[in-house]
Amino acid sequence: MAASAIPNLSLGVIASATITEGAAVTAAGAIATAAGNALGFAQFGAATGQRITVTAGGTALAIANAAIAVGAAVEVVGTAGRVVTRTSGVTVGRALTAAAAAGDQIEVLVIPN
Repeated sequence: MAASAIPNLSLGVIASATITEGAAVTAAGAIATAAGNALGFAQFGAATGQRITVTAGGTALAIANAAIAVGAAVEVVGTAGRVVTRTSGVTVGRALTAAAAAGDQIEVLVIPN
């Protein structure tokens, strides 16, 4: 099944860095840090200083950094706001579609944190 998104809560923030579509984003408009909290996932890309819409509730598109199974809890990894299967970080979502490899776009149920 192809990844899709059903946002039921979208919030606007000002990007404090270049943000790519599907990146995990903080309330301050930054890319979420590894194993840290995220407001949600960017609905589109933006340059520093631009307003960006973040899906903070419902389902969102996210970018995987490795293979992820359907149903897995996910956390942020690295510096690009990508997600991986949760090991010890903050759970920011649950995978609704699978990722076969890094760079795959998946649908996640956003989990407030």
